[in-house]
Amino acid sequence: MPTPGCINNLSKSQPLAARMRPSCIDDFFGQSHLLAPGRPLHRLIESKTLHSMILWGPPGSGKTTLAKLLAKNIDAELENISAVLAGVKDIRTIVERAKQTRTLSHRDTVLFIDEVHHFNKTQQDAFLPYVEDGTLIIIGATTENPSFELNGALLSRTRVYVLRRLQDSEIVHILDKALHDKQRGLAATSGTYTTVIADELKLKIAQAADGDARQALNFLEICADFAETHTEEKIAEIDKERITEKTRIPTQHITSKIVQEVLTDGIRRFDKRGEIFYDQISALHKSVRGSSPDAALYWLARIIDGGCNIAYLARRILRIASEDIGNADPRALTIALDAWQTYDRLGSPEGELALAQAIIYLAVAPKSNATYTAFSAAMNDAKKYGSLEVPLHLRNAPTKLMKDLNYGKHYRYAHDEQNAYATNENYFPNDIPQTKKQRYYYPATRGLEQKIAEKLEYLRKLDEEKK
Repeated sequence: MPTPGCINNLSKSQPLAARMRPSCIDDFFGQSHLLAPGRPLHRLIESKTLHSMILWGPPGSGKTTLAKLLAKNIDAELENISAVLAGVKDIRTIVERAKQTRTLSHRDTVLFIDEVHHFNKTQQDAFLPYVEDGTLIIIGATTENPSFELNGALLSRTRVYVLRRLQDSEIVHILDKALHDKQRGLAATSGTYTTVIADELKLKIAQAADGDARQALNFLEICADFAETHTEEKIAEIDKERITEKTRIPTQHITSKIVQEVLTDGIRRFDKRGEIFYDQISALHKSVRGSSPDAALYWLARIIDGGCNIAYLARRILRIASEDIGNADPRALTIALDAWQTYDRLGSPEGELALAQAIIYLAVAPKSNATYTAFSAAMNDAKKYGSLEVPLHLRNAPTKLMKDLNYGKHYRYAHDEQNAYATNENYFPNDIPQTKKQRYYYPATRGLEQKIAEKLEYLRKLDEEKK
């Protein structure tokens, strides 16, 4: 008899990952921060209730499975769509079916939307009225940060639950279950064979899967397809009196060589445009800013290993050189640019060493955000005060008419002044308040900027003396 609240639609022709999908809430492994007693989703399960939600988490963390089990738990009709393929017309069709289901069987309808972040604003707005009137309970699954990808109207009508990356130990547990489950696992499809794999190789598969249970099960299934078959003698119990005898058991051995071949060029989880991408770029940037060359190298390696577009990475490294080092060490910008050009000439993997060299230099260089701060302040004033006119004495006068209009009149040529500096000259628009004719640039007291600070202080003293 099927267990109440379970999903029972398995076929041995399905991939192992599909067969091992938990069929009951009790079988769901991981995400204890949501499912442990007293936690949010556990309370929903116990009360047999459900509300609209967004499940946000990395690939293979259980979003789809959890959505199906939650719908089953309240005996709801489950509708599935992919935001990659579906449109407003599909939503309307589902709404009509949901209304019929409510009228005929008095059951709720749960609409599971995979990759919900791919819906545009119009598509997201299309089902909002039906969420509000109870026609649909929506469960959206996404690997992207909902605050960036979903509109405020949808977020206000749902709760966001964050699913965490599965730990290696949790994935090893799932692999063990797949190895020994006689109804759904490898034992169900291998006939009389027992599949054997060393613990260290299971851990290696888990690490290669990078938190993705589905990927780990796919790796295991491929390994099993190439497993070597042996027949071993084994002591087996044959009755309650613990009488034993030797028996010969056919065994599939997944060897280190097989695992290595299957995992060669295995992917890492590195979304080239989503939040995981920006998290890792952020970690690289902050490690350089924090003068930690070792951490910066680690994140650089993670980003390159994940397949980041090198042109984008190089642009970010150039940005770091200006934003966090600037004139404290102007060579940083040159070294970052040279590293990019070196990579363009050498390609991968040789050119990656130049990027690593640049990252180390930037990490250990003296830090200053004075240029970044000064430019931001200047941009704010440029936007705030609008199109103020250039003072006449700063204007160019290439024609007689312009000279007659006093363009360039009273301009003081700095090279003709003592110390090549025109004291107390104003280079700002006249309409900027006097209080704003001040400073944007405050050099740091580190690296070359310390010398720059001394030079500017000297010029300010000249201004004071000549007032």
